[in-house]
Amino acid sequence: MEIVEIIALSMGLAWASGINLYAAVFVLGWLGSSGNLDLPPELQVCSDPTVMAAAGFMYFVEFFADKTPGVDTGWDTIHTFIRIPAGAILAAGAVGELGQSAEVIALLLGGTLSAATHATKAGGRVLINTSPEPVTNWTASVTEDVAVVTGVWSALNYPILFLVAMCLVLLIMAWLLPRIWQGVKLLVTRLKKLIRKRE
Repeated sequence: MEIVEIIALSMGLAWASGINLYAAVFVLGWLGSSGNLDLPPELQVCSDPTVMAAAGFMYFVEFFADKTPGVDTGWDTIHTFIRIPAGAILAAGAVGELGQSAEVIALLLGGTLSAATHATKAGGRVLINTSPEPVTNWTASVTEDVAVVTGVWSALNYPILFLVAMCLVLLIMAWLLPRIWQGVKLLVTRLKKLIRKRE
């Protein structure tokens, strides 16, 4: 059972990091510092007050950036270089006690999972930004925030249920991601045509 819990924590952190890294780190740190979770040695730094303060501040910034059409896409673009490696590192840190081979496996799987969730979020946001009203942005962003907190909590408290749910989410993402990126390509093509017409 302990192995299942470690896998759920590792992949849960990777999955959540691809959506909202700062919320994932803050929740993890809060659970560790409040005594609700015994963090693996490699992740105990997350419960350091300065790390929690930094994660909390960045989550505050992201909370507003993520809900502003256009700004959210720029934010996601920059965070391609932050969320994916951080998700890989957190995943590896969660399995550190199992040995180096487990860390490397978690690093690879965690990075891939973070990349997939980040790509789904970022691509979806590009398409959502074509809508003129802000409600869809706010709804998507709040849903993502709730999903991250709920996902990390579920991974820790109901690891088997979380892993089953994550497998279902991955199947949905595998179906959805090609369609999202097809939509993004179509949008870029239309924008290029519009710019050429104006020239």
